[in-house]
Amino acid sequence: MKVLIVGGGGREHAIAWAVQKNPRVEKLYCAPGNAGIAEYAECVPIGAMEFDKLTEFAVEKGIDFAIVGMDDPLVGGLVDLFEEKGIRAFGPRKNAAILEGSKAFSKELMEKYGIPTAAYVTAYSASEAREFLKKSRYPVVLKADGLALGKGVLICSTPEEAEKGVVEIMEDKKFGAAGDKMVIEEFMTGREVSVLTFCDGKTIRPMASAQDHKRAKDGDEGLNTGGMGTFSPSPFYTPSVDEFCRKNIYQRTVDAMAAEGRPFKGVIFFGLMLTKDGPKVLEYNCRFGDPEAQVVIPRMKTDLLTVMEACTDGRLDEIELEFTDDACVCVVLASDGYPVSYKKGFPIEGLENFKGKADRFVFHAGTKFDENGTVVTNGGRVLGVTAVGKTLVEARRSAYAAAELIHFDNKYMRHDIGKAIDEA
Repeated sequence: MKVLIVGGGGREHAIAWAVQKNPRVEKLYCAPGNAGIAEYAECVPIGAMEFDKLTEFAVEKGIDFAIVGMDDPLVGGLVDLFEEKGIRAFGPRKNAAILEGSKAFSKELMEKYGIPTAAYVTAYSASEAREFLKKSRYPVVLKADGLALGKGVLICSTPEEAEKGVVEIMEDKKFGAAGDKMVIEEFMTGREVSVLTFCDGKTIRPMASAQDHKRAKDGDEGLNTGGMGTFSPSPFYTPSVDEFCRKNIYQRTVDAMAAEGRPFKGVIFFGLMLTKDGPKVLEYNCRFGDPEAQVVIPRMKTDLLTVMEACTDGRLDEIELEFTDDACVCVVLASDGYPVSYKKGFPIEGLENFKGKADRFVFHAGTKFDENGTVVTNGGRVLGVTAVGKTLVEARRSAYAAAELIHFDNKYMRHDIGKAIDEA
């Protein structure tokens, strides 16, 4: 079986690490991949948004199954194009990926089908946004409608901050066309939890819970990033919370998408807020989270490729999804200055410390080989140092000990990933 993974970050490295274990996989490709993924797959220099080149490559190589890891190509319709070429592909089609591609759409869906979420309005112009904000209670949340690399969300405590947000999103177009529309949302308080789920259009299977840390600096200070670390499971995701979410959020979302003529196959990422009034949806994503995938996939006992194929083929009801009782923590090693500006191209030392380890992993997010074959930094988020332990506290200690084994110039990390574990 020939498999192609589209993407080149830590999420795709975790997927490649799991998929290559399946004995049916005779050849694994990744486009564009990175230095870590190259251990398992042949990396090909094709970007995730180069749809024509990707489909041509897939046909030429006789790809049997394609896995689209990233949001941009999913929202852009890459799965549709693979299917048109007769290639089975994992991920939602374009008309279902709108669940992440438009926050206005997702809020309207939740309102229509009674899925718990924050109160909101959608603004179609800056002037309309300002009128809504005159009547708003603060703090308030501003969200660019489209994809913004996880950074198009602003929490505004005052009218002055909200005005700056309107200018940034809708007038200065900091996030491009994503800011053509903007969702103005009630600010919710509580614990945040992430739950990834597999879907086949009608059946949904939740994975283990996780919790991400978006802010760049310790103490949840600084700018929003794509994620500075995560842990699984969340001690705050109790059996009663799970029961409520399965009934009122997860299945209801899959049923709503089917009712709208947009059957969802792939992964729905549920960003949840555990409020005093019960769990509510913060956001939907249409793929594995990054770095959530790095702590959820290592805990999967069920073969990942088998589950993905069941989602694509509409057979997920035949699968019993199992996870270990272990815990997992991922600490992101970033380039100092991320997410604003940073230097790249620094050699990475210490990766050999993880060879053959069953409880510690390094998932590459932004790396490449230089002209001498040395692994060097090639992004803002460079590596996801991940450790498994019997408890969350044990996994956290192991992850931070492992992070000290890796060195590169301008290495930066948060030191409080999973601190909530100690407080639970």
